[in-house]
Amino acid sequence: MYAIVKTGGKQYRVQEGQTLLVERLPAEDGATVSLQPLLLVDGSDVIDGDELSSVTVQARVVAHERGPKLRVVKFKPKRGYRRHNGHRQELTRIEVTSLGKGSGSGSGSRSAGRSRRAASAPEAAGAPGAAAAAASAPAPANAEASDGS
Repeated sequence: MYAIVKTGGKQYRVQEGQTLLVERLPAEDGATVSLQPLLLVDGSDVIDGDELSSVTVQARVVAHERGPKLRVVKFKPKRGYRRHNGHRQELTRIEVTSLGKGSGSGSGSRSAGRSRRAASAPEAAGAPGAAAAAASAPAPANAEASDGS
């Protein structure tokens, strides 16, 4: 079983027990973080889309590290232009502790939100008639304002 997760603007393929370096996460050493799943593959079962609300990917922060020193050199010949700069990326080493399907309670609340929107749709259908009536009411007010000028 493996999952594709998104963190720090990048996507990673992870399995349970795997350690990897990701962009710096705002968590202490030893803390548990939840990663955003994009895809879960369990044998021949592929879970994506709306079903992802029941998928959980948990990881433990092992350590905070810094990447290798990157040297940036800018040089333009015959102009005396030389710039030297360096950069070390802030990274977090995490270990994936659990990977799998949760209780699925999140999908129930999401579908309830959709049913509320669907229930408000008939009201929205009645709203254009009300909007037309409201639009006709301000029109005389605007006409009076233009007559007074």
